[in-house]
This record gives sequence, structure tokens and C-alpha cells, in this order.
Amino acid sequence: MDRDLFDVEHEDFRVAVAAFVAGEVGPYHAQWEKDGIVDRSVWAKAGAQGLLGTDVPVEYGGGGSADFRFNVVVAEELIRAGATGVGFGLHNDVVAPYLVNLTTEAQRRRWLPGFCSGQIITAIAMTEPGAGSDLAGITTTAVRDHDGYVLNGSKTFITNGINADLVLVVAQTDPGAGAHGLSLLAVERGTAGFERGRRLEKIGLHAQDTAELFFHDVHLPAEALVGTENKGFIHLMENLPRERLSIAVGAVATAETVMAQTISYVRSRRAFGQPIGAFQNTRFTLAEMSTEVEIARSYVDRAVRALNAGRLDAIDAAKAKWWTTEMAKRVVDSCLQLFGGYGYMLEYPVAKAFLDTRVTTIYGGTTEIMKEIIGRSLEG
Repeated sequence: MDRDLFDVEHEDFRVAVAAFVAGEVGPYHAQWEKDGIVDRSVWAKAGAQGLLGTDVPVEYGGGGSADFRFNVVVAEELIRAGATGVGFGLHNDVVAPYLVNLTTEAQRRRWLPGFCSGQIITAIAMTEPGAGSDLAGITTTAVRDHDGYVLNGSKTFITNGINADLVLVVAQTDPGAGAHGLSLLAVERGTAGFERGRRLEKIGLHAQDTAELFFHDVHLPAEALVGTENKGFIHLMENLPRERLSIAVGAVATAETVMAQTISYVRSRRAFGQPIGAFQNTRFTLAEMSTEVEIARSYVDRAVRALNAGRLDAIDAAKAKWWTTEMAKRVVDSCLQLFGGYGYMLEYPVAKAFLDTRVTTIYGGTTEIMKEIIGRSLEG
């Protein structure tokens, strides 16, 4: 089926994004993978090209368009280039809504211009060593003192954790209230008591700086509070559908990209006197993948429209997230099999995709948690 999600302005934007990725990301990404971190300079370059903060109001340096389709374009072009380490998605898709919708005017003027220019790299810190999907288990605390908060605790698996200049930290401001006592606190680089631990070594996403963060008696002013005190859980629930849709967008783009690479390979690779693409098993495998990917694409594009219209709820986002990431995992695994021994070699993009894709069924809410959200909605 023809895809009809985008208008002319999105396709024009895609040309610019693709050119940027080809010139400023592609030639360097392999080195970033070896380094375990993306060079900060690419953020400033992306900001100069208008790739950051497309939905941030113009008066703060953003694109001024609350149209998630522009975010989709950026995500798809990075995925097609295999640039899985560039943390623009976390910055644009996940953190932006908190800074645009929950902040005061003073906070917006302090943070958003740098957010859009790439001078301020952002992260959000939810997960802890003992608390992942269960936000009620968070033990990081932000205790009120006479002029603000004192933050103590630790976080782990934080994307952009090393490069981040501004981290939104989920903490307990009412420790006895569980999930209903959570708040969001903004912690800036250089704040006394804020320390970064290891850059975590992962089986995939090697260029993405995933880190541990530690907070030891971090004194924050009252102005560090983002949103309403003790309403952090509500703020998170309001914004998690967009995060999960962002993951789904990447999952479908990954499946499409790897499948296209595989089709090209099986047409040229020969065995027993013919292209391996001519064997019935290969044709059937590709037929199954093509069907799954196109159906997933239709659902995700519909979800993008729903998000733009303010109608994407937690249940539909959970469906998109779990199904597409599990689908992408299956597709990439099947594609690797069709590559044979070459698929196991890291010089082939399918091997890198195999490693990078695995975590998508875990972060942003595991497949099991997504099914739990959907299942509860069916209880009546």
C-alpha cells in the first residue's frame, strides 16, 4: 500500500535530514561506536540545521510545529543510516514535552534555547538499580528544605547519561505515597553532588552513552521542580505514550531497512547454481516479513495521526510498542539467517541491527508490562 502519512513539507524536511545524516553522522558513527559515545559537536550541528526541538515554540529557538511527523522523519533517517547511537530521539521525542508543557516561563527561557541549538543535551532518569517499570519502587528522594530540595539516590541505564547537561530526575517528594508521591526535578551539569558513574557497556547501541547517575545531597532550588510537586506519576503517564510511539517508529524503520538490505543480498548471493532468493523458503520468509512490516507500518502511522490529534492513549501506545518491537526482533533474526555466516559478521549491518534491536522490547516499558496495560483495559 502507498504510504500517505507525510505532506510535501515533511518530504522536503526529509531531504535535509538525509543530507545531514550522510554528511555529519554516517562518516563518524563507526568511530563513535568504538568510543562508546557520540561527539557533542554533532548536536550543535543538528541544532543549526533545525533537527532539534521541532515542536518547541519559535520564540525559544524551536521549529514551532507541534507535528510529530517531523520527529518521525528524523528517527527514520537515522535508522536507515544505522545511526542508532545518536540520542536525538530521547531529546526530541521524550524530554521535549516535559520542557515545553510543564515548565514556567523562566524555566523555558533558561533551557529551551540551548535545547534547540544543541548546546544543552538532555536526559530523563527514571530507572534505578532496584526499580524499572514499577515506578512505585523508586527510592531516590527529594526532601524539602527551606529554599528547595535535597536530592539523594541513584539511577541506571540512562540514555545520554554522559553527555547530558540537563537531567529530569524522577524522585520521591512524599516517600510514604508511593507512585503518588513522585516529582520531576531538573538537575544541571556541574551541580554539586551530581556525579556520573560508569558508561555502561552494552551488547548493542555501542555509540549511545548509557550511564549510571548518582546524587549525593544535591541541593536544588525550588525552581528545579518541573510540573507540580507529587504529580510526577501523572506527568509521566501523560507523556509515556509519545515515548512508546517513538520506539515503535524506530522499530518499524529498523525492520524495513534490514529487510531491504536482505532482499538485495538474496538477489545477488548464489547457492546451488541460483540466487538464494529463488528458493521457496526464502520467498516465503520474505513474504511473511513484508506482510508483518506493512501491517505494523499502517498501525504506527495511524498512531502518529492520533498523537497529533491528541487522541493517542496509553493502551494504543502499548499495543504499538510491544508489537512492533517484537516484530522487528523477529524480522532482524530471520534476515540474519538468510545472510548465513555473513550475517554473523559485524561488518554487515544486519549483525549490528541484531544487537541493537534486542533492547527495544525492554526499554520504554517491557513487552510484559505493555501486555499488562492492555490486559487490564480488557477486564471490564
